[in-house]
Amino acid sequence: MGAGADSPYDGADGISTTSGEVRVKLGIVCGGGPAPGMNSVISAATIEAVNSGWQVVGILDGFSHLMAGDHSKVMPLTISDVSHLHLAGGTILGTARANPTKREEDLTTCVAALDALGLDGLITIGGDDTAYSATKIAEQSAGSLKVVHVPKTIDNDLPLPGGQPTFGFQTARHVGVHLLTNLMTDAKSTKRWYVVVAMGRSAGHLALGIGKAAGATVTVIAEEFPDGPIPLRMLGDILETSMLKRRAEGRDYGVAVVAEGIGERLPEHELAEVAPDIERDDHGHIRLEELNLHRILADVVKKRFADRGQRVTVTAKNIGYELRGAPPIPWDIDYTRDLGWGAFDHLRTLHETGSKDVGAMITLHGGNLELLPFGSFTDPATGRPTQRLVDLDSTTYRVAREYMIRLDAADIEDVARLDAVAAEAQLTPEAFRERYGYLVAG
Repeated sequence: MGAGADSPYDGADGISTTSGEVRVKLGIVCGGGPAPGMNSVISAATIEAVNSGWQVVGILDGFSHLMAGDHSKVMPLTISDVSHLHLAGGTILGTARANPTKREEDLTTCVAALDALGLDGLITIGGDDTAYSATKIAEQSAGSLKVVHVPKTIDNDLPLPGGQPTFGFQTARHVGVHLLTNLMTDAKSTKRWYVVVAMGRSAGHLALGIGKAAGATVTVIAEEFPDGPIPLRMLGDILETSMLKRRAEGRDYGVAVVAEGIGERLPEHELAEVAPDIERDDHGHIRLEELNLHRILADVVKKRFADRGQRVTVTAKNIGYELRGAPPIPWDIDYTRDLGWGAFDHLRTLHETGSKDVGAMITLHGGNLELLPFGSFTDPATGRPTQRLVDLDSTTYRVAREYMIRLDAADIEDVARLDAVAAEAQLTPEAFRERYGYLVAG
């Protein structure tokens, strides 16, 4: 893309230096929520680009200014700006959930603003929504702008080959385990329960990973339920029976972890009742942080025990922002430096060879960089990136489930176990089986 008339830079096809040499130009933009390692991608890409003679600009606040036709909200990036940036959490460029694909005019304006910046290549850093935006921007530019998307999300829900996690996931799980371990210590000390909601809009990888590694009492993820709404009554039954089972074992405390994405699957009438004014973002998603699912579920189980005259302390917690804003652990730093270098290297190759390819998403597979062409990771049914969900048939899930304190078939079939848990519920064994047996049926 050549520099537009209103561009703050000179040169028809790049950046004019004081010697008159025309330099090519890279833009970097972040989308969606923060994730540990974003700054590391920015750092690695910038260092390699500058060392290769490219000019680098960071586009501020996601696509929000570009969608308004404003290409002035950028910052030049030099090696001295980013040399130690890989150690920091967040993103120095800022990020936003602004969606340039929501309206055709927004996409057209966004691409025109990128054209005015005179970019030869664009690196987008984000999750599935940003990956979709990157694909559409590349298509809209008709090949004049080469785009590489670097997949980040602590949800780990993008379909990377070989089971490769998205960057940020490992750090988020690491920090989440520390937080949960502290809550477990407090729960045991004070004889209370914690209901903890962990981030994960579409997939339960993060909640399951935190719960499994920390040894939480029980973890509940959306993948465990058939397609369709998940009623609050069923969620309450799962948590309540786990608590009853613990009480039958003489331990009236514990920590339950729930994936936040379950909130999106509450029946419409229940969602309207518990959160009548909840807002949606530019991608149409419920703002789950406003739903307060942790408090809703804590209130449900507290009422169950109170109605039986049983005393139980249940505290609601949400862990999310503490995870995504954390500085990356070495695993994610190593990973994101590879991704940042690789993203620029691919753009450099496209530029130098004059390739007609418009771009791709980059990942690692078996220790080597792998490029997934735009469209290759798209779900034909939705036109959006395919989502990677927790595989309930995997060993990873089976082992996690084995170590939970959760109502299972043996609690219903074994007479002694059924008698014990039914007594805690103040029900006869027959009544308990009739009331809760559906949770383990099939």
